[in-house]
Amino acid sequence: MQHIINSAQTCLDCKKPRCQTGCPVGTPIAEMIRLFLSGDIKEAGEKVFENNPLSIICSLVCPHEKHCEGHCILNKKSVPVNVGGIENYISTYYMNYREFEKPTPNGRNLAIIGSGPAGISLAMMMAMKGYHVTIYEGNEQIGGVLRYGIPDFRLDKTILDKIEVNLKKLGVKIRKNIMIGKHITLDDMQRDGFDAIFIGTGVWAPKKLGIKGESLGNVHFAIDYLKTPKAYELGKKVVVIGAGNVAMDVARTVIRNGANDVSIMYRKGEEDMPAEKIEKDHAKIDGVKFKLHSLPLELTEKGIRYITTNQEVNEECFEEADSILVAISQTARDLIVKNNTGLSLGENGLLQSDENGITARKGVFASGDVVTGARTVVEAVAFSKRVAISIEEFISNLPPKTVAI
Repeated sequence: MQHIINSAQTCLDCKKPRCQTGCPVGTPIAEMIRLFLSGDIKEAGEKVFENNPLSIICSLVCPHEKHCEGHCILNKKSVPVNVGGIENYISTYYMNYREFEKPTPNGRNLAIIGSGPAGISLAMMMAMKGYHVTIYEGNEQIGGVLRYGIPDFRLDKTILDKIEVNLKKLGVKIRKNIMIGKHITLDDMQRDGFDAIFIGTGVWAPKKLGIKGESLGNVHFAIDYLKTPKAYELGKKVVVIGAGNVAMDVARTVIRNGANDVSIMYRKGEEDMPAEKIEKDHAKIDGVKFKLHSLPLELTEKGIRYITTNQEVNEECFEEADSILVAISQTARDLIVKNNTGLSLGENGLLQSDENGITARKGVFASGDVVTGARTVVEAVAFSKRVAISIEEFISNLPPKTVAI
């Protein structure tokens, strides 16, 4: 607690806070800290929650050094304000304090396909305005990438359980273990009275290396592994191919599940790795090794045949491994697009919509990773806030509903 207060007291309360402009969702950080230090923690929590219903999660998993803390003016001469820690303390307090109640219904129905950060944040925002919201989730628990893509050591999943309780208190219906697209279609939903449909299904189809050996039994896709790490027996020596944040999460998870020799293999140098610096630093602290300038040529049951890329004469080498994890990004599944008219995937394999989440099919909206590719949680929330405006504008122009007898 004291270190949170100490950091908050270093805030300069800037008139034009760069931290807020650096946040994709525009969190009122200076105001939050001012209220916190003056003893108005409940009001601080309300301000943050009303701006971002997933503030408690973003405070834990955001790349703060890239957004709010990275824009703090104190970076020039000192260390930035610990915005993440302060926001987490306030948001946790507020979540335990606030009582959610079902608001007066406005008579409009919204279907949300996918319960990741984009879907959950939209459900919370719309339910609080009186919309009757139904969430459809393909897994047995809500959360999407928050539950099945972020390791437990980075995000306590009981937070998601609490969010689910709050959603239900707001009247949100949650239908689990159902994949929308083939058997239940968008036509079915519109027939059954949904005024608008939102697609926020994330990116769960792994991208392949496209080299020999990718179908072998000791080769696994990172996004699949993260769902149920304890279901895998990887052995002691594991190589992760890829260098993004997912690769770092996978490598650190593998170490926590029994492997004692884990390395990241990447075709370029560390300065070119897409992972955030703090994620790379944490991986190194956990004992993950970095095998850079190494381009895989073939995967075998004994390891990886690769070629070096940092020499005038590239050398072909072999790295032994009990298991190999491929972590070179993901794309969207095409189940909904293939089985429903009026939607399309772009050349990048992602669902097409405009910057406000409006798709080519009337009454259907989309945002989050399924549209943008893998991004941060706070970026998904920011996109869903724009989609919420689009949905309300669309529904406001619909004819009044007649009451069925």
